[in-house]
Amino acid sequence: MCFRRVGFAFSPGAANGYDAYMALMRILVDGYSLLHNWPELAPGHPRHSERARNELIHVLTRYHDAAGIPVTIFFDGAGAPAGVPKPEPALAVEVLFSHAGQTADQMIERAAHRFNAYGEVLVVTDDRAERDVVSGMGGSVVSCANFILMIGSALTELQDELRSRNRTERTRFNRHPQHNSK
Repeated sequence: MCFRRVGFAFSPGAANGYDAYMALMRILVDGYSLLHNWPELAPGHPRHSERARNELIHVLTRYHDAAGIPVTIFFDGAGAPAGVPKPEPALAVEVLFSHAGQTADQMIERAAHRFNAYGEVLVVTDDRAERDVVSGMGGSVVSCANFILMIGSALTELQDELRSRNRTERTRFNRHPQHNSK
């Protein structure tokens, strides 16, 4: 697996036979599939709980901040629970709940098909049927385990970059004694 923060390049390997660098325009996440594969998020809380969903949203927001790629998280359910704000298209991390009579998988497949005309879309799920449908449409897919590794790499890289910049600025600031006398 390959990940580069600047310009974001990703190589999903054998996941769908596509092994070239690509620029992603959006990541579509099967929320409950990812939660079931990430027990470290909201430990001790049910995977379908509000607490687990909020923790996932928080982590994916941090991931977006590091990678700069818009993320849409899809959850199964009869609409959004009370108190969940309506999605705003300008948000970098969008959260959608399926309505009665539809599944999150159907929403993801439709979104992947529609977004494909605008650029590369990456679908995150461990649902084999969904992966087959999306890759059959020409979309890219990645397993939840590999995506969790991508998130870890991106957040670690961002933290390392921030440490390096802070160290550089501290050194630069300390070279000018007039700034230190206050």
